[in-house]
Amino acid sequence: MQKRAQIALGMAVGAVWALGLVGLVQAANWPFLPPPIALPGAFLGPGLVIAALIARLAQRRFFDDQLIDGDAPPPGSPTDIDQRVLMNTLEQAALALLLWPLVAFVLGGAVVLALGGGFVLARLAFWLGYHLSPPLRAFGAAATFYPTLVAVFWAGLVWFL
Repeated sequence: MQKRAQIALGMAVGAVWALGLVGLVQAANWPFLPPPIALPGAFLGPGLVIAALIARLAQRRFFDDQLIDGDAPPPGSPTDIDQRVLMNTLEQAALALLLWPLVAFVLGGAVVLALGGGFVLARLAFWLGYHLSPPLRAFGAAATFYPTLVAVFWAGLVWFL
């Protein structure tokens, strides 16, 4: 299978993950959990992933004589890859910070708690995939981004219908 097709497959699996993650929580019909209670727990996972990435980059820099002074890592190096993963993770976390409160308000806190747990799993897949496998990287990217969009779309439908 060509690289583009493998990446498309990873993205498609990420889309299925998104629909399942949000849909199953909605179908479970759990009691409404207020946003002030749920959101801190939902944001804990993304925060821990960011902390792990920062720690990994600090460790790589500390033990590399060329990088210890803050120089840019060589393109394609493991440190460069981790830097890219951190940047993308910060972007995804920014979306979560801006959009998950609406989701929690409209759909309830259980959805954002599931989004937070899914974020952790998807980011781990993205991180490993960046180092090992483009389809896994594509899945991780899609499985982080798409659930937020699905949840916001679903919340919009509930809000306006």
